[in-house]
Amino acid sequence: MKPVVIIPALNPDEKLLLLIKELTLYGFPVLIVNDGSKRRCDTIFQLISREYGCTVCSHSVNQGKGAAIKTAIAYVMENFPKAPGIITADADGQHTATDIRKVADSMVHHQESLILGVRDFTKKGIPLRSRIGNQLTSFVFRSAMGIRCMDTQTGLRGIPMNYLPACLTVTGDRYEYETNLLLEFAGKDVPVWQVPIQTIYLEHNRSSHFHPVKDSMRIYLNLLKYGLSSVLASLVDVTLFSVFSLFIFASFSHSLLIATVLARLFSGAVNFTLNKHWVFRSMQKTGSQAIRYGMLFTAQMALNWVLVVLLVQWSVPLLAAKILVNMALFFISYSVQKNKIFKSKKEGYLLS
Repeated sequence: MKPVVIIPALNPDEKLLLLIKELTLYGFPVLIVNDGSKRRCDTIFQLISREYGCTVCSHSVNQGKGAAIKTAIAYVMENFPKAPGIITADADGQHTATDIRKVADSMVHHQESLILGVRDFTKKGIPLRSRIGNQLTSFVFRSAMGIRCMDTQTGLRGIPMNYLPACLTVTGDRYEYETNLLLEFAGKDVPVWQVPIQTIYLEHNRSSHFHPVKDSMRIYLNLLKYGLSSVLASLVDVTLFSVFSLFIFASFSHSLLIATVLARLFSGAVNFTLNKHWVFRSMQKTGSQAIRYGMLFTAQMALNWVLVVLLVQWSVPLLAAKILVNMALFFISYSVQKNKIFKSKKEGYLLS
């Protein structure tokens, strides 16, 4: 059996009919979600159901792309239990039946992977908002997760059946759901396989319902969660370091060393707790993780102190030196924690 193609649709036009016609010729089961479209679109959904035999689920009001995908996933789990998975596609003409077949073929060869149909944003003719939006999101995603994703905004994705229950628990009802899903998969070390597809923008993407300012803000706020823990810990570190070095231990001969050690102890405890329970949501035993974190903590503390002392000797103001060192160590520490300390262990294919 082929994967079920699910297509959330809001006020679609004839391009959706052409896509469905090709998909049914290829033998794909197709599930459409009418996400609160205007009444003038009723004839399109009736044709989809009557002429092509596709299933149409409907929301009485617009609930968002994420909510529509979840509705479709729940339906597939109940009515297509033997399907190998799903392929999500857009209704605005950006995804061709040929590219959907490429994703389906990749699902056969990469059965444990999330398959992404990725566009080439370096080509001429790409709308400026799409080019900038994707480049910025890809950069932030790579910085936060350590994964180079060529097209974070792609709606063409192949998801194995065993991942679907976890997909229903991912937060977000609109476009932020797709990025949250990427973060969930990346956070659980699910392999991501990227398949080049055509880059299609019809009428400058007029039919797309992606709002770059409003929806990107939701996306970036979710991505910032992965850096917020370290920022909070850094604030604790800098604050306590200032108090210890400038006031409490100012008269001590090794005031910088004492202040660095004590500040790092407190900020390290804050960072470990937030990262384990909030950022990485790790369910592994605390003891083994605490040992690994302690090794990183000790090495980072020593390096932190050495670099601060060196910068102060080079006439850099004390607090400025501390902030610069913390910023330099931020990405190194995050990468080690994600990939070595809080690295998740998958149970089969399940994310949750």
